[in-house]
Amino acid sequence: MTPADLSRTVLHAVRRAVDEDALRAPVPARVRVERSRPGGSGDYACAVALQLAGPAALPALEVARILRERVAAEPGVGRVEITGPGFLSFTLDAPAAGDRAVLDAVREQGLAYGHGDALRDEILQFHHAREVRAAVTAHAVRRLVVAQGARVRVSCEKASDPDWARLGVTVDAHGTPPVPLTGIRPVPAGATAAELLERLGSDAARWGLLRPAGHDRAALGPGLLVQGEANPLFRVRYAHARARALSRGAAGLGFTAEPAPCPEPAPYPGPAPCPEPAAHSGSRPEPAPYPEPAPYPGPAAYGRHAGHAPGAERPVPHDGAARPLLDLIADHPGVLLAAARHRAPDRVARQLEAVAQAFFDFHDACPSLPAGDEKPSAAHRARLALAEAAGTVLAGGLSLLGIRAPDHL
Repeated sequence: MTPADLSRTVLHAVRRAVDEDALRAPVPARVRVERSRPGGSGDYACAVALQLAGPAALPALEVARILRERVAAEPGVGRVEITGPGFLSFTLDAPAAGDRAVLDAVREQGLAYGHGDALRDEILQFHHAREVRAAVTAHAVRRLVVAQGARVRVSCEKASDPDWARLGVTVDAHGTPPVPLTGIRPVPAGATAAELLERLGSDAARWGLLRPAGHDRAALGPGLLVQGEANPLFRVRYAHARARALSRGAAGLGFTAEPAPCPEPAPYPGPAPCPEPAAHSGSRPEPAPYPEPAPYPGPAAYGRHAGHAPGAERPVPHDGAARPLLDLIADHPGVLLAAARHRAPDRVARQLEAVAQAFFDFHDACPSLPAGDEKPSAAHRARLALAEAAGTVLAGGLSLLGIRAPDHL
């Protein structure tokens, strides 16, 4: 179950509670689910009970109890707890199944992974000044909200700078609107489009304009062109290029990616048979002996690079080195939706930086390609699937920012 799936599950529980007259409150348009903070309980948490307590005229704890019994019955949800004044904390069942669902979604949706229709009912009109950072930001915001289903029109207060087209910017109308529109007003760049294109080129200029939050000044120096770790744009694009190189290397070795299969639950053995009553002898019967413990499988089963048991092709679930990357990929749709709602392309840039860093950490700890005479295993195929998903997320995020993701750097 992905965070988006869990959000829909909680929303469905609210709707059921209202339909069954257990809760008298308006059904919200969406339910926000967030990953639990360090020290918190469960995998995810949400404050929907606190949100509904006022309209329902009930204590938040009572609303949480009404929703808990409905969410806990849904498949994929292992445990639902109520914490604090009425927060719902969720522990998901079978994390490996959730990981597989996320990677399958990335593979099926490609660059559109994280796009949705949450804003399908919105018709938006943005207006900006005749200034390059405002124009590029409005263009990126347009891409973000369109990716979430909205219809958008962008206007500029004066005729567009002809050099904006070289930055990929389009404007639908010019002049002062007859009614106030949603303004896009970042701190001005202090340079023209022509100057930025000459010094930085289109991709680096767009990253430099979009990476800082709108209320911060954009850093547009030569560091944006540095081919090294100090340049976040280079790291993001290099992580994407490295993921593509892994796919080419695997193809050369004759294997492709395959997400780790979900572990099958052990069959229920049934209740233990009751022992036959012993003949009464005036003394207590001897207790049954304790079963012998299973033999220790050895350190190879738990090592950092343990992909599968000796002689088996079935990999164990992804280990700790993969978990941050898997979590970031799972959270990506929520990040894109939040960036669209808040008109904040800088959130996408920061997400891509985090994915790139997690990819490098995973890549260093868990090689996706066999070394030397080693043959490709199920573990290599599973790691390659995760690496390819990371590359897809990076390419899709850069595309929303209007920046190219080359396969070679």
